[in-house]
Amino acid sequence: MGSSRVVFDRLQGRYAQRMEGMRSSAVRDLFAAASRPDVISLSGGMPEVSRVPAHTAADAAFRAVAHHGGQALQYGGSEGRVELRQTIVELMAETGVRVRPEDIVITAGAQQALDLLGKIFLDPGDVVIAEGPTYLGALQAFSAYGPEIRCVDMDECGMRMDLLEAELKRLGRGGAKFIYTIPNFQNPGGVTLAPERRRRLIELSREYDIPVIEDDPYGRLRFEGGHIKPLRALDDDVIYLGTFSKIFAPGLRLGWVTAPHPVLAKLLIAKQAADLCGSAFAQVTAEQYFGGSRWRKVLQGLTRTYAERRDAMLAALEQHFPPEARWTCPEGGFFLWVELPEFLDTHVLLAEAVERGVTFVPGDAFYPDRRGGNCMRLAFCYAEPERIEEGIRRLAEVLEDRLELYRAFIAAGALSVKKEEVV
Repeated sequence: MGSSRVVFDRLQGRYAQRMEGMRSSAVRDLFAAASRPDVISLSGGMPEVSRVPAHTAADAAFRAVAHHGGQALQYGGSEGRVELRQTIVELMAETGVRVRPEDIVITAGAQQALDLLGKIFLDPGDVVIAEGPTYLGALQAFSAYGPEIRCVDMDECGMRMDLLEAELKRLGRGGAKFIYTIPNFQNPGGVTLAPERRRRLIELSREYDIPVIEDDPYGRLRFEGGHIKPLRALDDDVIYLGTFSKIFAPGLRLGWVTAPHPVLAKLLIAKQAADLCGSAFAQVTAEQYFGGSRWRKVLQGLTRTYAERRDAMLAALEQHFPPEARWTCPEGGFFLWVELPEFLDTHVLLAEAVERGVTFVPGDAFYPDRRGGNCMRLAFCYAEPERIEEGIRRLAEVLEDRLELYRAFIAAGALSVKKEEVV
């Protein structure tokens, strides 16, 4: 009674070797702290589902069962319902991408698509090229298959094509399995790939015979500026990932892949091994929701909400953050990226921030090699504007404690400052 015991893992040594290279999600690890009512979460990219009218969602779910119960409650085809795929055809046509229902496979969110693409393309030691920083869920999905992920730096116009070209020259033709990119309001950087760079990316992918995977979860959440055509509109060989999570309900777990048919054939085999087929109920519910025009007004309202929160975060950063900090100014999406002086360790800052009642995601979670330790991702999508302002103020207090010591070193004539001197 009351005595502690050590729990031994009897299966130690039996796990697959790939588990050694996998790590948990930094965002999911923060959920416990972020869910506390006294904590302001600037960490998770959670859509503001409370702005989706409950009666509208309930009506879609009711009609799914009342009018299509025999199909909605049954198994379905692995590729997904043709009715939902036709809906996606129409949605993509609005962005400038022309596809047919047979060009689409429905997945359990875009996250499943990332895992399936890793499964069909990657062997241990293969090279994957991504933006640096990049989506941590993609790092998780790809890392399970043992590749080497090389990150290409970005600036305010997205992935730098000069650096990408230099990397491709080093690798040679076909030297990477694919290039992974989030061109619109990138996660975590918040930047958007400029039109001329999109064209150059397609040119380089053709020249070096390397396919492109375009992940586009935020494309419809633009606050300002004109629409930029997806990469898929420039090249039918681009593998395009979409999702309903950011424009309707992430709980339905609905995404899709558009790709050349040989890729879709392999992906279907992998999906059948993973889950046989997606949820027919979720698919019919989405069909009902997107069948009319009410969702467009809901999306417009959501976009205005996110824009107001982006503005609140930018204003708070300008007011409270120290001059040593730099950050991106996204034109849409959920996130912005903050870069701090190199000597700062955002993991240490996070522990102090949680004590003060605010969370963020340390930057090294978005690199395969743990770079970005002086950076952080801030999410403006979920907290109300006044909570965002308060959260940024609390973060600024944490930073100021560290920077006062840094400034003291500089004032004393130090030419450089090491992390361990201010931790």
